[in-house]
Amino acid sequence: MPAITATIITFNEEDRIAEAIASLPCCDEVIVVDAGSTDRTREIAYKRGARVIEHPWEGYSKQKNYAAELARNDWILSIDADERLSIELADEIVSWKFSQRERAFSMPRRVFYLGRWINHSGWYPDRKIRLYDRRFCRWEGDFVHEWLKVDGGVGLFKGDLLHFPYRDWNDHVTRIGRYTDLAARAARSSGLRGSIVKLLLAPPLTFVKSFFLHGGFLDGWRGLAIAYMGARYVFQKEFRILR
Repeated sequence: MPAITATIITFNEEDRIAEAIASLPCCDEVIVVDAGSTDRTREIAYKRGARVIEHPWEGYSKQKNYAAELARNDWILSIDADERLSIELADEIVSWKFSQRERAFSMPRRVFYLGRWINHSGWYPDRKIRLYDRRFCRWEGDFVHEWLKVDGGVGLFKGDLLHFPYRDWNDHVTRIGRYTDLAARAARSSGLRGSIVKLLLAPPLTFVKSFFLHGGFLDGWRGLAIAYMGARYVFQKEFRILR
């Protein structure tokens, strides 16, 4: 029966790290790699039983690979501080320990946004590969939007990974600013050049895709907000690539 190490990378997550750790009873070890928080993140994580290591920020993929290298076990469950395992997913992982075959597993991620769970808008099921054997998998990608490269098959869990990405509307706006800056830097570093046509056409197409094609209208006014924010993200990213 394989043991599992949960890894969480953090920076100023004192209001969320305790709940993230509390949702991991199916794991045998919890490692928090903190990038120099100025709040009580490390203290709270330590009191919750995590092994806490401070490590300078190197980017999402490098930070997650570093955390995996520190683990006592080969099987890694990587979550963010704003995520929680649902009871169903935690139970499913415990059952998997007795019958594991694949080298990685994906799980549907359900987002809680502005007071409600989102079921459409392209935000669900939004499967993420988070449980993996580090001997056959590695995080890749620069700046932002990291992904897990898997050498082998990927199994499917049914239980939800619960996601609480934004504290409020202003937090969403702020994060869009930060992530579009990172995405633009990644694009420019790879030699991608900006396009006026893409700047003008991509945002409305993103809105239509989210609100209509992905059923965002079924999420009510929150679906409208999600579609707008998606279009805003694309516009800001393309504008910053052009600069």
